[in-house]
Amino acid sequence: MAPLLHGTPVRVAEKAVVSWSSGKDSAYALWEVRRSGEHDIVGLLTTVTDSFHRVSIHGVREELLDRQARAVGLPLLKVEIPYPCPNEAYERAMAGALETLRDQGVRRIVFGDLFLEDVRAYRESRLRGTGFEAVFPLWHRPTDALAREMIGGGLEAYVVSLDPRVLPRTFAGRRFDAAFLRDLPSSVDPCGEKGEFHTFVSAGPMFSGPVPVAVGPTVERDGFLFTDLTPA
Repeated sequence: MAPLLHGTPVRVAEKAVVSWSSGKDSAYALWEVRRSGEHDIVGLLTTVTDSFHRVSIHGVREELLDRQARAVGLPLLKVEIPYPCPNEAYERAMAGALETLRDQGVRRIVFGDLFLEDVRAYRESRLRGTGFEAVFPLWHRPTDALAREMIGGGLEAYVVSLDPRVLPRTFAGRRFDAAFLRDLPSSVDPCGEKGEFHTFVSAGPMFSGPVPVAVGPTVERDGFLFTDLTPA
């Protein structure tokens, strides 16, 4: 039973973790849920490709991921997956992570998804019957305004991965700032929600201090461009 305050039940915030990609959307989702106070955020959950020691999809070095976790002041649960990773291997790894979180009393997982209905439906379907609930604090926020809000609020990020079929190669490694938004082709979502680009957050209101980085070389792998960031 919830504790009482002057005879009125007080809602106890459920323990939650943030699905952390190292990018701007998951970082801003953390910022929003912390500000709301509706959840007790107790950790970050990140998928790491074991053969590369990098964040899956984004290609960010584990060392930088660890520095982010220290900057937000939360423990990090890494879900290691192989490369290439068949779907059954991914789901088996995630099932193990959920079991660990369940044992810690976690009941909510926060996602930074914005508007892709199929992605949200997939996440909710995978959690159905597990005792976990998906939380989407940025859902259906207009992405042009959201991108400007992130930048205006002090979030700093760099493009670490992009799809050269929809975005010129010159955007690789660029800083996510007002100039970046101004230069984006009109066909590209300002937050890259359709997979046009992915970012690494190096500073922002959700951090206790910056995570300085140096922009390294860009390579092409599996049809995508990846820009290597190193600790500065």
